[in-house]
Amino acid sequence: MNNLFIQEVLFEWNEIKPNSYIRTIESLRDVEKIEFQSPVSLFVGENGTGKSTLLEAIAVAHGFNPEGGTKNYVFSTYDSHSELCDAIRIAKGYRKEKWGYFLRAESFLDLAQDNIKSNGLYLLDEPEAALSPQRQLTLLTQIYKCANDGAQFIIATHSPILLGIPNAQIFCFDNGKIHTCTYEETDSYKITEMFINNRKSLLQKLLDE
Repeated sequence: MNNLFIQEVLFEWNEIKPNSYIRTIESLRDVEKIEFQSPVSLFVGENGTGKSTLLEAIAVAHGFNPEGGTKNYVFSTYDSHSELCDAIRIAKGYRKEKWGYFLRAESFLDLAQDNIKSNGLYLLDEPEAALSPQRQLTLLTQIYKCANDGAQFIIATHSPILLGIPNAQIFCFDNGKIHTCTYEETDSYKITEMFINNRKSLLQKLLDE
């Protein structure tokens, strides 16, 4: 056992209705468990591949409000979360976080940044949505420092900057069942590299079609 707050996510498919849309998400289909081995775990993949669905389910199963915030931030304007939270079980480590935050893409980023501390658990859903590249680098630095100081992060992201966090464990939701991959194997990295290195020829080809 490592010192992470969340060690594993175990899937209990018998709790999912036979006609549930959860069963149609290819990346999640028949997955039995996910093991976290790094203080920073990144979920990457195209929209609709299940990244945010799983992140939200982990958050709710761990006791966070489905609409985002801290564990003590309890309110609901509408029932928006999926049934997946009822079908996963979280295996916790021997440590208990002192603080935590579930950041949805709709949440206020500055508030979340103010609450990222050491020895906390943070679930972030596309935090790059409202950030410039420079501020993404600032967030990357903060995440890296806090992770080295006992915090744990599980992040769904498309950002080639955030995906570059050193020593992060990357889970890819594309091309079938969830699997780990390297930074260079992510589409976010490949497409960004291709665009930067071949911008003129690529744009000419795309715009002429």
